[in-house]
Amino acid sequence: MTQQLIKWPFQNRWIVGGFSLTLLLMGLVCFASFKNIDEIKHGANRVQHTYQTLNTLTNFSGAMTAAESARRGYIFLGSTQDLQRYQQEAANIQSEMKLLEGQIYATSSQKLRFRHLNYLVNQRLALLDQSIKIYQQDKTALELQNNLTVRSVKLREEILPAIANIKAEEQDYLQNSLEQAKQSIHLRIFLEVSGIILTLLVIFSLFLLLERQWVKREQISALESSLAQERKIGDLKFQLFSMISHEFRTPLSVILLSSQLLRETLENVLEKKQLKNIYRIQSSAKIINHILTDILTLTRAEAGQLDYKPQLINLENFCLNLVEDLQLFSTTPHMIEFINQGGNSRAMLDEKLLYSILSNLLLNAIKYSSNKGKIYLVLKTEIEATFFQVIDQGIGIPLAEQQKIYEPFYRGRNVENIAGTGLGLAVAKKCLERHEGEIIVESQVDYGTTFTVKIPHKNLEI
Repeated sequence: MTQQLIKWPFQNRWIVGGFSLTLLLMGLVCFASFKNIDEIKHGANRVQHTYQTLNTLTNFSGAMTAAESARRGYIFLGSTQDLQRYQQEAANIQSEMKLLEGQIYATSSQKLRFRHLNYLVNQRLALLDQSIKIYQQDKTALELQNNLTVRSVKLREEILPAIANIKAEEQDYLQNSLEQAKQSIHLRIFLEVSGIILTLLVIFSLFLLLERQWVKREQISALESSLAQERKIGDLKFQLFSMISHEFRTPLSVILLSSQLLRETLENVLEKKQLKNIYRIQSSAKIINHILTDILTLTRAEAGQLDYKPQLINLENFCLNLVEDLQLFSTTPHMIEFINQGGNSRAMLDEKLLYSILSNLLLNAIKYSSNKGKIYLVLKTEIEATFFQVIDQGIGIPLAEQQKIYEPFYRGRNVENIAGTGLGLAVAKKCLERHEGEIIVESQVDYGTTFTVKIPHKNLEI
C-alpha cells in the first residue's frame, strides 16, 4: 500500500505531462493550419490582383486600338460619331492608365516601366489630338496627316514592348510569390503531419498508462465496483477519443484541402513526378483519419455506444464505390477486382458499419500483399444470408495465431516489418457483431488469406 501511494503521484505526473504535451502539439498543428490557410488566401489574392492588372493592360490596349480606329474614321469620313467614339476611347485610355498605376506591384523597375509607358501614351494621344485639330482646320493637309500617322505608328511600336515588359514583370512576380508560398506551405504541412503523429504516439502512451492503472484498480476492487469502474473507463475512453477525433478532423481537413489546392495550383506548372510529395501528404492524412475512425469506432463499441442504423442499400453499387475509394486511398499499385456472383443486391444494413468492415479487410489485404498480388472482393447472396469475401495472395496468417487476430492491437509474428496498428480486424469484428453476423478466416502462410463475412437473412430485405 505504501508503495502504491509513492508510485501514484509519479504516474499522475506522467499523465498531466502527457496531456499538456498533447495540447501543446494540437495547438502547434492548429497554428500551422491557420498559417497555411492565411498563406493560401494571400496567394489567391496575389493571383487575382495579377489577373486584374493583366486585364487592365488588355483593356488599355483595346482602347488604344479603338482610339486610332476612330481617329482614322473621322479623318477619312468626317463622321461625328467617330469623333465622339475617339473622345470616349481617349477618356478610357486615361482611366485605364490611372487604374494601372494603382494595380502594378510597387517595385522600382515596374514604376520606371509605367512612367515610360505613360510618357509614350501621352505622346501618342497628343499626336492623335493634333491630327484631329489639323483635320478640323484644313481637311486637305494630307501630307501632314501622313507624317503624324507615321509618328503615331512608331510610338505604338514602342508602346507594345512596354506593355509586354510590364506583363512579364507582373507574371514573374506572381510566379516567385507562389513558389515561396509553396515552399512555406510544404514546410508547415510537414510540421502538421509530424505534430499529429507525435500527438497520436503521446495519446497511445497515455492510453497504455491509463490502462495499467485501471487494471490495478480492478484487481483491488470488488466485482461490483470493478464493473462500475469499467463503465467509467469506457465512458472516459469514449469522451477522450471523441474529443481527439473531433479536434484532429479540422487540421486533417485543412491538410487535405491545402494539399488539394496546392496540387491544383501546381498541376499545370510542375511535372507529375514533382507532385509526388503532395500525393504522399494526402495519403498520409487519409491514413491518419482512418486510424482515428478505427479508434473511435472501437471505443464506441467497448462503451456500448456503437450506433446501428440499418437502411436499404444497393450492395453492388456500395462495393463498386468502396473499391474505387480504396484504389485512390492506396499508395501502392494494387488492383482490387469486384465479383458479383448474382442474387439480390439490396439489403437493410448500416452503411457506415459495413464500410468499416469491408474497408479494414481490404486495407489489410493491400497491406500484406505484394504489389503484383491479386485482391478480390466477392459479393454473394443466398436464401439464408448475404456473404462478402475478401481474397488475397499475401503473406498469410499462421494457424496458431488465427484465433487472436481479432484482439485490439494484436499483430502476428510475420508482420513485424510491416507498419500497422492491429486495430482493423478488431473494428471489423465489433461492427459485424452489431449486424449479428460472423466472420471466418481461411489462411495459409505465403499463399494468402480469405475472409468470409456472413450477415443473416433476417437483416435482408428483398
